[in-house]
Amino acid sequence: MIYFDNSATTQIAPGALETYQAVSQQFYGNPSSLHAIGEKAFHILEQSRQQIATLLGVQSDEIFFTSGGTEGDNWVLKGTAIEKQAFGKHLITTRVEHPAIIKSMQQLEKLGFEVTYLPVDKMGRINPADLKAAIRKDTILVSIMAVNNEIGSRQPLDEVATILADYPNIHFHVDAVQGIGKGMQSSIFNERVDFVTLSGHKFHAPRGIGILYKKRGRHIAPLLTGGGQEHDLRSGTENIPAIAAMAKALRLLLTDEANKVQQQNAIRQRLYDHISQANQTVMFSQMTPEFAPHVLCFAIKGVRGETIVHAFEEDAIYISTTSACSSKNGTESSTLKAMNINEKIATSAVRISLDEHNTLAEADAFIQSFDRINDRFRKINS
Repeated sequence: MIYFDNSATTQIAPGALETYQAVSQQFYGNPSSLHAIGEKAFHILEQSRQQIATLLGVQSDEIFFTSGGTEGDNWVLKGTAIEKQAFGKHLITTRVEHPAIIKSMQQLEKLGFEVTYLPVDKMGRINPADLKAAIRKDTILVSIMAVNNEIGSRQPLDEVATILADYPNIHFHVDAVQGIGKGMQSSIFNERVDFVTLSGHKFHAPRGIGILYKKRGRHIAPLLTGGGQEHDLRSGTENIPAIAAMAKALRLLLTDEANKVQQQNAIRQRLYDHISQANQTVMFSQMTPEFAPHVLCFAIKGVRGETIVHAFEEDAIYISTTSACSSKNGTESSTLKAMNINEKIATSAVRISLDEHNTLAEADAFIQSFDRINDRFRKINS
């Protein structure tokens, strides 16, 4: 079995699973309880928070635990809207964001907020000049993803940060769900960035746990109120086993990160070199610094993406049709649509997404299957 769908979800790391099991059994108390069992759980919670903060180069009181990327995105956007609506109701994002951003923005539009959706070029990247032109006196938030989940393009976060340095009152949010561990941490945690969302299951932690980085001094309203956990900003009893496992997974992810990135790039290069030379293929991801090392998106003309996915599945090779969150809808990629790719070609798009455990041998096995599958489709189409 070859698993090339790591942008959808990753297999939990054995070390993270061991941590999850151990904490579940030994530290099962509620961290809000006053007794000794609760205190032990609270110690694990804060120890994990400090470890994650150290790994990310931030302060422990800037780390908040969520249920994942979707909650984190919703919290930043809606929490900012609630908190800062007296100062303005204008928000800026891009046309290629994850649905957690796009649909949250659409909800806010129904509530009277105005949203500017920045266009992208043929690589799925915004032009920073468009951002600068879109900023208004009533702009309260800019939300831009680090890495596109469908084609892997990296947004120019450093250039955006430079522009926003002149607008210190605007919240700057980065959805880094696809960017963590991919060699761009300095851009993600640029000193001008105010909020960063991460999702544990994208880096070998359990599902249902995530991280929100909130810069000290920045304010957003809570979405979940109740018992006052997470400094009264995100109520709900903390999932201590998952939090501890996520801290372990993050440490493993960022250990020897440069070599892991280099390995993923080498695999992607081998796949790109072969697929791009084949008949009837269109490449949407490129082998340039503007793209992350782990995502490769392409199409076989005349064949729907879901048909390609199932063809590889017959060889026990698992890829996906662009975003996992919308793959079952049978619709074209929202990113490719924003890039003005012809709809007929866009509905043929599929995505390979790698992690540090994939190998060149797996790439070679994929190439052999690709040649058989592509030849079969060529004969059918002709």
